[in-house]
Amino acid sequence: MKREKFGSRLGFILVSAGCAIGIGNVWKFPYMCGEFGGAAFILIYLVFLLILGIPVLVCEFAVGRGSGKGVAASFEVLAPEGTRWHIGKWIGIIGSYLLMMFYTTVGGWMLYYCYRSIRGEFVGASADAVAESFSGMLGNMPTMIFWTILVTVLGFAVCFFGIRGGIEKVSKIMMSALLVIMVVLAVHSVFLDGAGAGIRFYLVPDFQKMREIGIGNVVFGAMSQAFFTLSIGIGAMLIFGSYMDKERRLAGEAVNITALDTFVALMAGFIIIPACFSFGIEPGAGPSLIFITIPNIFAQMPGGRLWSALFFLFMTFAAFSTLVAVFENIISFDMDMLGWSRNKSVFVSAVLICILSMPCVLGFNLWSGFEPLGASTTILDLEDFIVSNNLLPLGSLGYVLFCAKNNGWGFDNFIREANTGKGIRLPKGLRLYMLYGLPPIIIIIYLKGYYDMFAAQGTAVLVRWMAAAVLFLGFVLYCAGGKKSEA
Repeated sequence: MKREKFGSRLGFILVSAGCAIGIGNVWKFPYMCGEFGGAAFILIYLVFLLILGIPVLVCEFAVGRGSGKGVAASFEVLAPEGTRWHIGKWIGIIGSYLLMMFYTTVGGWMLYYCYRSIRGEFVGASADAVAESFSGMLGNMPTMIFWTILVTVLGFAVCFFGIRGGIEKVSKIMMSALLVIMVVLAVHSVFLDGAGAGIRFYLVPDFQKMREIGIGNVVFGAMSQAFFTLSIGIGAMLIFGSYMDKERRLAGEAVNITALDTFVALMAGFIIIPACFSFGIEPGAGPSLIFITIPNIFAQMPGGRLWSALFFLFMTFAAFSTLVAVFENIISFDMDMLGWSRNKSVFVSAVLICILSMPCVLGFNLWSGFEPLGASTTILDLEDFIVSNNLLPLGSLGYVLFCAKNNGWGFDNFIREANTGKGIRLPKGLRLYMLYGLPPIIIIIYLKGYYDMFAAQGTAVLVRWMAAAVLFLGFVLYCAGGKKSEA
């Protein structure tokens, strides 16, 4: 079966950027800016995007385009015979399913809040009423199930029509609308009374505040966000590389996608941080920022019903673009491994994801007593931890080593594929950095994630989990072994 290709370069960039642009950009990035001191954090974040995010993104694209397959079959096509690289495909397969097991729930929240905003439910509501509204939604099992299934069905309906007729066409409309809505919201926020202090906080680096927070904490926070923002490590980007033609070099495309991803993250900060300063709300409020803090701002704002509806429409598009992209990755598993048609894979995968999403939904109500990672944690936290703190960094480590090591695909093959076409050329001297620079950075991010998650639970708990982390890391390095020598 001939593999589909994107209809245009713009379509590829918007679809890939849509995968990268998710809730992490418009939810996590603004509150991390607030938590870590504003502009100083942003400067460090941009540096790490350049030295960490873009190289790994190029690796994923190269493996996809070089193999012409998704993550389920790409290693078999490119890896030398007798090596263990093919085991790495399970990181992508398991990671994509696990990500959608909780991302569909959060996408449902966004769609539901968009619906509620259009109805004007937050107009004139008190702060307590807004907070209780979010808790009430989580405890309402039928409501949670309905919106989770609705966003799942809508996402797979787009994928049913294929790359050109479905994903590319919808992404062009959705991403264009997202960018327009975002600019309108940002312009509105910066002209609010008192927004100037928020703009200064956001744009003028305060290195004294950075020292107070702890330089190490700010640097690690920026490094982690730069790594996670591009959705690299589980093949979510690789699949779109497999639909690319050979006309453009991959470094330039990776830079364009990263720039668009970063633009959305920065604009999200312009929407949220000036508004927080204008209404005297702490911008580092954490994950509650979107569903409790922001509706409180709109409740106080003239024309709040309109601005609230636009904001959550923007959030829905950001979440939905990632859902559609990863759904396509899941569909490709069946098509590449089992030889299924797209229609059959869409139907089976949609039913499967609806069923697999239910533990996350029930974790907030029927199964709320289950606290898998310690007090106050939920099934969503467990699924997110497995994906974000394990599969994304370990998968990225695998891609980098696969492209750089001679017992993998090999650097010569990688650089030839990456530099095919027009655009920015990667230097051949990059191999040493990919072998000895990137892997330690990724491993530090991986191990620090475990430390941050479990350090507060006591030394014994931390030691057990760190031992598990080292075991998982050892498994990935074992898969990176093989019969070919490094020479």
